[in-house]
Amino acid sequence: MRKAQQEDQKGLLATGPKQKLGDYLVQWLEATRKPPMVKPSTYIQYRSVIHHHLVPGLGHIFVRKLTPQHIQAFYAQKMKEGVKPRTIAFMHATLHTALENAVKWNLVSRNVSSLVSLPRVEEHVMHPLTSDEIEKLIAIAKGHWLEPVLILAVTTGMRRGELVALRWSDIDLNNGVLHVQRTASRIGSYGIVENDPKTRSSRRKVVLSEIALRMLKRHRLDQDQAKAKACDKWKNKNLVFSDDLGGFLSVDKILKEFHALLERAGLPRMRFHDLRHSAATILLTMGVHPKVVQELLGHSTIAMTMDTYSHLLPSMQKDAANKMDLAFKFDDEAGENDEVH
Repeated sequence: MRKAQQEDQKGLLATGPKQKLGDYLVQWLEATRKPPMVKPSTYIQYRSVIHHHLVPGLGHIFVRKLTPQHIQAFYAQKMKEGVKPRTIAFMHATLHTALENAVKWNLVSRNVSSLVSLPRVEEHVMHPLTSDEIEKLIAIAKGHWLEPVLILAVTTGMRRGELVALRWSDIDLNNGVLHVQRTASRIGSYGIVENDPKTRSSRRKVVLSEIALRMLKRHRLDQDQAKAKACDKWKNKNLVFSDDLGGFLSVDKILKEFHALLERAGLPRMRFHDLRHSAATILLTMGVHPKVVQELLGHSTIAMTMDTYSHLLPSMQKDAANKMDLAFKFDDEAGENDEVH
């Protein structure tokens, strides 16, 4: 009673209606997380984690009765079920954001999810390919439907979702430039969902290399033949990289075929995203200014680029030291023989 009186005096006493967490989460989702307030894909991700995980596991508990112990036990159970730490981290982010809103709506006086420990999320280890390894991979992929996707990935550093969503209207073949306008990703049973790029800097102009430009021109001719063969079954999405009927390429199929090509080339298994790291690594080690690499990749700041590729700094510093030796020719031996007065 004394605690309630103190919270009441401080304006912290929760006086909103009593609700079960499941009912509240659905209400919060529909009131604050529906498009256009958030991206459609973001709404779908929130809805999926709420309906498939949070509501079944915690939805029966009243919001005011929810404790850190409830949440901690729920995460522990998910770990036993084989749910990955990264997925649990997204569950937690969703729950934490929802409970922050519950505090604003005066349903609870504090956000109990702030007192919960999360399983450690392992960082992805970067596996960039060397220029020789990329040449080997492209040689193995010669004539494969994934060849043009791989060439554009390693010459531009574009993300897989950006490549899947790329349209011919985004490319100026005459001037050799490409504009990244959108991205696409597969979200559960909802299929491919298109979005704006993740940040303002991700929407960018990319100058194409001659290799990429020749590949795109050849690929367009091949696609025109496939379009004529499909006749009225062709889906007119104007996609640069499409399936046999002009629809979106399967993200899972891209990864499966990518891994198969790596195996044939005798290269280590890696994520498709490592092709983006490969492009950046090759450019930086060749002496391309980090600012140029930042703009090519669509990073928001140059600090992000340098933090991501900090493993290259020792070799870059060694190169800088060697260039300093070329710039200055001091006579060390003469200096050692001089007497100090």
